[in-house]
Amino acid sequence: MAESNLPTTGEELEVKKEFSATATEKSQVTSSDAELDVDNDPLRGIAKVCLEEGNKEYTRGEANNAINSYTEGLQVNCKDKRLNAKLYSNRATANFRLANYVECLDDATVAVQLEPTLIKAIKKGARACVELCWYKEARSWLYMGLAIENNNKRLLQLLRKTNAELIVKANSSCSLGNAYQGLGQFKTAIQYHQRDLEIAKEAGDKAGEGKSYGNLGVAYLSLGEFKTAIQYHQRHLEIAKEAGDKAGEGKSYGNLGVAYYSLGEFKTAIQYHQRHLEIAKEVGDKAGEGRSYGNLGVAYRSLGEFKTAIQYHQRHLEIAKEVGDKAGEEKSYGNLGVAYYSLGEFKTAIQYHQRDLEIAKEVGDKAGEGTSYGNLGVAYYSLGEFKTAIQYLQRYLEIAKEVGDKAGEGKSYGNLGVAYINLGEFKTAIQYLQRHLEIAKEVGDKAGEGRSYGNLGYQRHSLGQFKTAIQYNQRHLEIAKEVGDKAGEGKSYCNLGVAYDSLGEFKTAIQYHQRHLEIAKEVGDKAGEGRSYCNLGVAYDSLGEFKTAIQYHQRHLEIAKEVGDKAGEGTSYINLGVAYDSLREFITAIQYHQRYLEIAKEVGDKSGEGKSYCSLGVTYYSLGEFKTAIQHHQRHLEIAKEVGDKAGEGRSYRNLGVAYYSLGEFKTAIQYHQRDLEIAKEVGDKAGEGKSYCNLGVAYISLGEFKTAIQYHQRHLEIAKEVGDKAGEGSSYGNLGIVYCSLGQFKTAIQYNQRHLEIAKEVGDKAGEGISYCCLGRIHLRQRELKTAIECYQRHLEISKEVGNKTGEACSLCSLGISFECQGNLTRAFDCYYSSVELYDDIRASLQFNDQWKICYRNQH
Repeated sequence: MAESNLPTTGEELEVKKEFSATATEKSQVTSSDAELDVDNDPLRGIAKVCLEEGNKEYTRGEANNAINSYTEGLQVNCKDKRLNAKLYSNRATANFRLANYVECLDDATVAVQLEPTLIKAIKKGARACVELCWYKEARSWLYMGLAIENNNKRLLQLLRKTNAELIVKANSSCSLGNAYQGLGQFKTAIQYHQRDLEIAKEAGDKAGEGKSYGNLGVAYLSLGEFKTAIQYHQRHLEIAKEAGDKAGEGKSYGNLGVAYYSLGEFKTAIQYHQRHLEIAKEVGDKAGEGRSYGNLGVAYRSLGEFKTAIQYHQRHLEIAKEVGDKAGEEKSYGNLGVAYYSLGEFKTAIQYHQRDLEIAKEVGDKAGEGTSYGNLGVAYYSLGEFKTAIQYLQRYLEIAKEVGDKAGEGKSYGNLGVAYINLGEFKTAIQYLQRHLEIAKEVGDKAGEGRSYGNLGYQRHSLGQFKTAIQYNQRHLEIAKEVGDKAGEGKSYCNLGVAYDSLGEFKTAIQYHQRHLEIAKEVGDKAGEGRSYCNLGVAYDSLGEFKTAIQYHQRHLEIAKEVGDKAGEGTSYINLGVAYDSLREFITAIQYHQRYLEIAKEVGDKSGEGKSYCSLGVTYYSLGEFKTAIQHHQRHLEIAKEVGDKAGEGRSYRNLGVAYYSLGEFKTAIQYHQRDLEIAKEVGDKAGEGKSYCNLGVAYISLGEFKTAIQYHQRHLEIAKEVGDKAGEGSSYGNLGIVYCSLGQFKTAIQYNQRHLEIAKEVGDKAGEGISYCCLGRIHLRQRELKTAIECYQRHLEISKEVGNKTGEACSLCSLGISFECQGNLTRAFDCYYSSVELYDDIRASLQFNDQWKICYRNQH
């Protein structure tokens, strides 16, 4: 039989000599037991024989036969508790021999219930628990036995083994937790780290307990639960200090720094990383010293201090090379790439990310390889090379799936979504962004979930669905507040401001941008502060407060130069150009647009280069240099097609249409606007679709096809209302007013222009308000309602002066001259004409030595 081959050494059975009850034993029986005459119980003898038979079978190696004999003895149901306890104990031993550990444990449990001091049963119960890996239960059995025999060598040996196994199990749980952490399965990782923590506490392993708290902190950080993460890292720090564990103390400071960084509290993060650095130097931990420099670099980068960040990352790189830390070297190159990216030096960033990629491949770091591809994708995206960016991001996605990195998979989907938005492929974009959101929810990544909502808001904004964009950005804001993510909160305010700006609710937009600015200053985020100034400038520009806008853009420019942010510097130049263009200071505007073009070419930003050609085209158009404007818009169109920028392509067609319209080539203009409309519909850009209808309406007015024009402006109005675009709604009313004025339907025209005026006042659009008064003045003039016309033109003049619009000022003075002349007030008419001519001459003089510009401007005005 198989049982005969099993070793018998070391197994302890309860043998028959222990059955004889001495007088001492009898005297210790409880009163209830004393009432039972066990010696005269005939069943006792049968059970005793079964015990002896079982022992003989077990000694021969026949464990199954032994179990049968012990079972027969128990089935006799004699009244001797001790005898029954020994039968259970011996059957437990036989079951243990057969590896029936659960049955062994059951029998040992009953044996001890019958005879609490039965050491052999206690040993067997403990051993069964060890074999079942139930170390906590094993320790309970062992402590029970040691309470009876505190020097029992076998029990002490088992306790040492159990503690050792607990540590092994803890390490196993820790390793599994770390593995799932690396796979982005953070909730599963937490389960293993919690088990690790319990085991460490059971074993009294303080160092292990601290390590578990640290790992839990890292996992909760990955879930975006930053405050919970901080609590765990604080607990790790306390234990490390208590145990005098300097290395653990340093790690805790490092992890706390990362957690506070994630909360957007960059200055606090720096304090913790500095403390980690000090300890690493103190204990001679070179690798830890390198990591500290790396983390300090990341924190300073988020503060907008990019050059300081680069110095820290360079120091990390030096140490990594010095100690042969390939992983650290890889990370340093990656961080240097991100830092140079933040400076707008995208080509340099790409070089560092390529080096990062090479090392990742060299050491077989698949996850790191994926991250490198992701960073390269983002860098090429910023260069406007969206198709190349998508190739890299797709590679990142493939690797993330391959290694089971859920978090990386989510990031890939998010970045791909943003890239497709910029290609104008909004439907594809939303699929990727929704997948990012699903994964973030699946793995419990709150911060990632928030970012997903933010990106979905960006996608909806690009489609002109501003109200839906606001809903997504509000959800991002709620999550950012919930997890205490200050940086995310600031970004949400920023995006909400941009959305309200697009809705024409400029004052609300300003409130959100002011809140973003406050947070950026609070956390010391220089780059964020610069972006806030930029957005405030754009909002004030939309309000027609161009001088205030310029002040904000100048502040953005100063910060961009201060931190060495080339991309931000370029953005400042283009925005300043737009503002000066609105002030009709075209030479200054052109200088700023040219500066942006130079920077875009310098850093290899194709998309930015296209934008600068677009802006230059708009300014040359304002100068009346329509052919030069067309050349610039054609160049923008070429670049947009080259990089696959559908939205940019649509804008180019729109601007070309406007330019050809001004050349009097209305049919050509209509063709371009139709192409713009097709692209807007193709990509689902509602706002762009509305603008196309507006421009088509204007073109058909000039062709004298007023009914067709009305249809287009009505369609624009419907879309503006649908997407909640107040500014667009106002423009539609204004254009409808112009059409009805051309049709001689003055009452209807006045109603539409009055509606435009109301909306302009409602949203604080000073420029729009001025235009409304100008249009109303024209209608009243045509009706010979001279007093009302003069009042409207006077109001237009006041607003033009207020917002610094010299051309508008000259135009209103000219219109006032006509009105006064019709009134017969020739003196006042002369004064107005004279002032108008003076202003136009001043503007022409500002065009300096370019006679062609002066002629074009004179012909236009």
